[in-house]
Amino acid sequence: MEKLIIDGGIPLHGTVTPSGNKNEALPALAAALLTDEEVVLSNVPLIGDARTIAGLVADLGADVTWSDDHRVTIRAQHLRTTVLNPALCRSARASILLAGPTLARCGTVDLYPPGGCKIGRRRVDTHFLAFEALGATVDAGETFVIRAPHGLHGQDLFLDEASVTATENAIMAAVLAKGTTVIRNAACEPHVQGLCRLLTAMGAQIDGIGSNILTIQGVDRLHGAEHRIGPDIVEVGSFIGMAAATGGGVTIRQAAPEHLRMILLEFAKLGVQAEVRGDDVFIPSGQTLKAVPEVNGGVPKLDDGPWPQFPTDLMSVLIVVATQAAGTVLVFEKMFENRLFFVDSLIQMGAQIVLCDPHRAVVVGPSVLRGGVVVSPDIRAGIALVIAALCAKGRSEIRNIGQIDRGYERIDGRLRALGARVERIAEE
Repeated sequence: MEKLIIDGGIPLHGTVTPSGNKNEALPALAAALLTDEEVVLSNVPLIGDARTIAGLVADLGADVTWSDDHRVTIRAQHLRTTVLNPALCRSARASILLAGPTLARCGTVDLYPPGGCKIGRRRVDTHFLAFEALGATVDAGETFVIRAPHGLHGQDLFLDEASVTATENAIMAAVLAKGTTVIRNAACEPHVQGLCRLLTAMGAQIDGIGSNILTIQGVDRLHGAEHRIGPDIVEVGSFIGMAAATGGGVTIRQAAPEHLRMILLEFAKLGVQAEVRGDDVFIPSGQTLKAVPEVNGGVPKLDDGPWPQFPTDLMSVLIVVATQAAGTVLVFEKMFENRLFFVDSLIQMGAQIVLCDPHRAVVVGPSVLRGGVVVSPDIRAGIALVIAALCAKGRSEIRNIGQIDRGYERIDGRLRALGARVERIAEE
């Protein structure tokens, strides 16, 4: 086990390039199981969750080769099993993404309930309802046993929630199903679009990419392809939060600003100004953060929702930035009932936050944060605590950073490149 030691109060300055999108890379790794030909993925982030999913793919019998330049080559020519490794399933929520492609390719899959961040109830019903509609049977006991002995058949599906991973599983199952599948109420986040572009490069026929209605004409087989993973907009938002909270000036290169409109709008409610310069985003130094009241003088509300709304994965970051902005804001986290519980650590560091219920909190700023010893409960809360430590007075110790490493590549080294005083050391 390792921990981060951070000396706060130093504005960040410099240039940073975001890693590849974690939430695009994981389903892309799984999608390589849909063909027996070679799939080459570039700009894959070197993070814990990507290695776990690649490990699951390899455990099924695929040849998986990593290159030093974030390039992964997968050849799933022969699968020796359709039973997923239980230990790897328990270590990553995204393990469930292997269900769709394995079922489509082999007609059967056994997997274990997925692990991942403990941020509340994370139902899998939508995945299974989609599989059943396509013709599979699902036995959801201690092990999830999914069978389609007569193959999958296209259907008109309406997902009971716009779940990203359930949409991705339904897409990957449908591309090899017989006939036409229509997926309504589909998630349409940039990473879902990225998966669809990979599949079309492999020969899938998908219409409506970027919308919440996808029409998929099943094909007999898919072929190999090369695909570049897009930038991680959650990581972009994290660096925006770091720069704003510390008062630094940071340029985020190749940030895909076309996908940042709602993110920038929500940060602007806290007075964060950002300049879009082509494909880059620049956060000027020395900004005075201040909560912007609503037109009628009401308390501004920061909330999340499915795309194109503000992403839930950035709510923890936004809360930390709110502690540094003058004024009062209401945070409304709609997606997960445990997402906000990490604010206890911020309160311990000196933040003025009232947790109203599992989904709402009132933040009053600006607060002078003090360094302290805190534990990262999940990926996103972990990076939020890093930001709090960066702008706090004194030294902070962040434990359980394996959670952060699951979603952020070499975060300590990249922060040092921006001038932060960060050290990674082994836990005693």
